[in-house]
Amino acid sequence: MSVRLEIAKMISEIKPSDLLEQSDQRFVKSWIASDAQIFRVNKPAVPSTHLVSYFVPYDKKEGKILLVHHKKAGLWLPPGGHVEVGEHPRDAAFREMKEELGAEAEFLFGEPLFITVTKTVNETKPHTDVSLWYLVEGDSLFKYVFDENEFNKIAWFSLEACPQKQVEPHLHRFIKKLSQRIE
Repeated sequence: MSVRLEIAKMISEIKPSDLLEQSDQRFVKSWIASDAQIFRVNKPAVPSTHLVSYFVPYDKKEGKILLVHHKKAGLWLPPGGHVEVGEHPRDAAFREMKEELGAEAEFLFGEPLFITVTKTVNETKPHTDVSLWYLVEGDSLFKYVFDENEFNKIAWFSLEACPQKQVEPHLHRFIKKLSQRIE
C-alpha cells in the first residue's frame, strides 16, 4: 500500500471529538483523494497546504504534557515538523522527536489522536498546515536537550494549567480530547 493510501486510511480511522475536527477530517480526506501534493517540497510554503506531524510528550504519572515555545511562531505548541516527501507522518514524528528533543519516541497510541487544519500566519509565507497529533511517552524529570535554534524554551504543563495565550490555536481542543481519552 502506498504511503498516500496509508495516510488516507489512518485519517479515516481518527474519531473526531467535535464538529471542527469532523470538518477538518472531511477536508483532509478530500484533499488527499484529489491527488494534490500533500508533502512540502520547498520551504516555507510549497505547496500552500501540506502535512505536519506533532508529537506531544505526555507524562502519565504526573499528568503533564511538554510544550515548546517556538521562535518563528511565537507560540507555545507541541514539538513536531513537516512530513517529508514520501514519509509516513508517524515516521516524521519519530524523526522530529530525535532532532528536536534528542530522544526516541515511544508512541502511546499507534495512530494520531487528533487532526487539525490551520492557516498559519507568522513571519514566513502564510500557508495551511494539516497536522496529525501523536501522543508519545514523556518524563517530566528527564532533561531533554532541545533545539535552541528553533525553540526559546520547553516546559511541562499539567492538563489543567496549560498556557491560555500565545498557544497553538487547537491546543485546548487537543487537551480536551486527550483528557477524555485517558479517563
